[in-house]
Amino acid sequence: MNINLKSNLKTRDLTYISVFIAIIAICSWISIPMTIPFTLQTFAIFITIGLLGTVKSFLAILLYIFLGAIGLPIFSNFTGGFGVLFGPTGGYILGFLFTAIVTGILIDLLPKENIFLIGAMLIGLLVCYFLGTIWFVLVYTNNSGYISIYKALSLCVFPFIIPDLVKIGLASIIINKLKRNINL
Repeated sequence: MNINLKSNLKTRDLTYISVFIAIIAICSWISIPMTIPFTLQTFAIFITIGLLGTVKSFLAILLYIFLGAIGLPIFSNFTGGFGVLFGPTGGYILGFLFTAIVTGILIDLLPKENIFLIGAMLIGLLVCYFLGTIWFVLVYTNNSGYISIYKALSLCVFPFIIPDLVKIGLASIIINKLKRNINL
């Protein structure tokens, strides 16, 4: 994989990256009311990875995080700033970068069948869950006192498993439809 960005990124690529940054931001704002509300942020992350590929999706997510870090209200609940990233749930946002790498590489390596796409996204989700939960435990323990891994998972992962599985299923459908109809 050639990562010489200066010669490989064209105006078209930069346009797609910008569009997907906006899609991630918009999906971060969409909150589905449940016992614990959830956003469509991971849905947008997986569509971005599935359509843009490893390098361009990584750049889109990195720029999304950068824009949020400098204060643009593009994270969930219209929040932004370093406080969000360095807060208890910031590890899940930063985990999206590793999700892009792992999922993107798996999509490239595995057969181009839907089951493998879904599998790659599931593994990417597990990476995000793992990194985000470790971050949550460290920040929470530092700020509020000890919290067990199980309690952190109960707060930050378990309630989101079914919604995230639905988002992965829908993302796979959209990725497959769009890949057949447009040339990204």
